[in-house]
Amino acid sequence: SGRGRRRPPQGARDLGLAAVCLCVALGILRFDLSTWNERDALFEARLGENVALDGVIVREVDERANTAHLTIRAELVDGVPVDRLVLVIADRFPEFGYGDRVRAEGKLEKPEAFETDLGRTFDYPGYLSVRGITYVMPFAKVEKIENGEKRILGASQEVVDGSDRMGETVIQPEQRRYGEGNPILASLLDIKHAFMRQIEMLLPEPQAGLAEGLVLGVKRALGKDLENAFRDTGVIHIIVLSGYNITIVVEAVMRLLACMRLRARVVVGALAIAAFALAVGFSATVLRASLMAGLVLVARATGRTYNIMRALMFAGVVMLLFNPKLLVFDPGFQLSFLATLGLVLVAPILEKKFIRMPTQLQIREFVTSTIATQILVLPLLLYSTGILSVVALFVNVLVLPVVPFTMLLVCISTILGFVSGFIALPVAFCAHLLLSYIIGVVEWFAGLPFAAFSVPAFPFWIVGLSYLLIAVVLWRVYERMKTKPPAPKEPVVAVVKT
Repeated sequence: SGRGRRRPPQGARDLGLAAVCLCVALGILRFDLSTWNERDALFEARLGENVALDGVIVREVDERANTAHLTIRAELVDGVPVDRLVLVIADRFPEFGYGDRVRAEGKLEKPEAFETDLGRTFDYPGYLSVRGITYVMPFAKVEKIENGEKRILGASQEVVDGSDRMGETVIQPEQRRYGEGNPILASLLDIKHAFMRQIEMLLPEPQAGLAEGLVLGVKRALGKDLENAFRDTGVIHIIVLSGYNITIVVEAVMRLLACMRLRARVVVGALAIAAFALAVGFSATVLRASLMAGLVLVARATGRTYNIMRALMFAGVVMLLFNPKLLVFDPGFQLSFLATLGLVLVAPILEKKFIRMPTQLQIREFVTSTIATQILVLPLLLYSTGILSVVALFVNVLVLPVVPFTMLLVCISTILGFVSGFIALPVAFCAHLLLSYIIGVVEWFAGLPFAAFSVPAFPFWIVGLSYLLIAVVLWRVYERMKTKPPAPKEPVVAVVKT
């Protein structure tokens, strides 16, 4: 079967092997370098003690049901100068925001791994180390500092210079000023929060929560039960801003700018992608999808062919150069990379097998994309979460075709809402119908007794063996086809599970 095909010369094979070994060695060195600055002598000495740290909130506040997670760049610990990121966990109220200067008091600790409900061990220290955090302060008392004075932001009380003043100025979230944060990021977060408030004015719950998840990746408003339903039915990726959502946003921006010249359209499109990624948060999935979308724009501007495999490799290498911990400690990066790899390597094979499947409403594309991504992510997904969704294929086919229209209607109604709520109502009603349809499909399938089941914990070597078998099968299939996987001409609408 290999007759007529040339084998590369021995020198080329040796050079390729040497290049691979060099890359692996440099990768290990880069990973070691990233861990050198994790420990701090002062923090290590104060572990388990109550301390007071002063600093600035440098990331968007992660608001949960009853708590708020504040990423603070500590500048002082008990009066001693430091420069270290600390995750402070405080009560949900009073509210704090990006750029606030605060003082937090509580016990300084190191994060610890914990066991999930399904018996998986979640590497919480590794997860936080990806984000540059080595120390945490749970159950902290947090106070805002303004002009050198402490002020407790409450619903009905302020404390200024130690004196109580009842019934005076109450700072509402929409009036918050981002004093010491980056002004560009602060402005983008202001727009994001204004967008969220407008959505919540136009739509009831849980439709408003789903709309925020689709457009902005905000899933806290969904509630635990509905979030679990999305996870059990295999469509949680649509509410965490996967590559699928990012691609929809990019294509929408490019079509809106269609009247501009190509180069201007590319520049404005790149700025729009960067602004959107900043506003929603630079998660690994968002960053990967944004880098690949940026390469699409570069290809269009230069007239070159866009190769999705090269774009994926480029995005992965760039991300790992800046943060090599992503490869080891970030499940989002791992699953997003594998899902996109499934679209590149597996989907073309399935499309040839499903040639008789109808193409109306992109049914064939959604079926092949869902199966392709599931094949590549399933071993790691089962290892990390322990949940196997039996109905994922059916729910994805029923839900994904309406997601772009739903996002479009949500955006249009929200923008119109800034002009007039009355004008926005008809569009918001249409968005409400589609959102209700998505929720109805998810809840119905999640209610089936066989929708999803848990898989007992298993060792990691089974994951490695699974991917080795998948690689061998793919290699044999491509050998039989005697073709290379085709590169899409345009950016693929990627159904990325994250």
